[in-house]
Amino acid sequence: MPSEPDSTAAIGVVVQPDETSTTLEMIGLAEQAGAGTVWLTTGRFRPDALTIMAAASRFTTRIRMGAAVVPIWPRHPLALALQVDALESLAPGRIRLGLGPSTPAAMSSFGADFRRPLSHLREYLNCLRTLFREGRVDFRGEFVRAKGKLATPLPTEVLGSALGPGAFRLCGEAADGAITWVCPPRYVKTTGLPALRSGAIATDRVPPPIVLCVPTLVSEDIGELRRAAQRHIAPYMGFEYYREMFRRSGYSPDDQQLPSSLLDELVVHGSVEEVAARLSELATWSEVMVFPLTGGLSDRQGFERCLEAIGKAVGK
Repeated sequence: MPSEPDSTAAIGVVVQPDETSTTLEMIGLAEQAGAGTVWLTTGRFRPDALTIMAAASRFTTRIRMGAAVVPIWPRHPLALALQVDALESLAPGRIRLGLGPSTPAAMSSFGADFRRPLSHLREYLNCLRTLFREGRVDFRGEFVRAKGKLATPLPTEVLGSALGPGAFRLCGEAADGAITWVCPPRYVKTTGLPALRSGAIATDRVPPPIVLCVPTLVSEDIGELRRAAQRHIAPYMGFEYYREMFRRSGYSPDDQQLPSSLLDELVVHGSVEEVAARLSELATWSEVMVFPLTGGLSDRQGFERCLEAIGKAVGK
């Protein structure tokens, strides 16, 4: 079973610079600030998140480290399990593994046959969770085949990415949680959460948590907010899965301009005190994954401002 989170695990932070040395430094700052989990992304051919976690385990003692998320096509589940096995020996109980299909465009680089992504993800989740819980697996599905064993079972959480209702339901059925990305909180609470709970109930499980990605800008400058949104959020309008998610949320954004109403709901912004209060509010019904945004600031400045707000929110 997944290990119990510590008392501050309800609010974590995304770290995603391109330089590994900078990433490691920021992980150390996140632990000092009181963040519960540091989440590393794996898109855009960034340095490998799991390798960075191994390095970070040498100088961190408390913070949990999560992947948000590892694409399932490029890595066989047994190969991924061996990486996680090594990580758990370095940072016992602090590793959180997020899995997802990514996008057809991103996976085309690997020559992946991107089809029926939820069915593929279901098999991958079932295979890895069985291996982690029981220490062995003999899985033969349509997409995944694996037979192997570990020295001992692992406590690692295996979470799934979720944008649409079907993915939330799948995570309720077969994962230890659901990880969102730039989804409006109202949509997650009224659509994602009920779907996740229905999946859990259908399989006689306790509903797992939702990790809510929260784009965050500690600034009261509306111009900075718009610049940050164009830089960090507008690019997702080019992906149909995200466009469909926003349509389900009641918005019709285009590639050029994001509606002000969407920005107000999606991006937590304002003073340090205002941001901290909003993060605390969201943490009452979901686990929060702060996604630091920057407009006119450097990435480092935006990140450090977010850490200040997280510190206030967790009482650090």
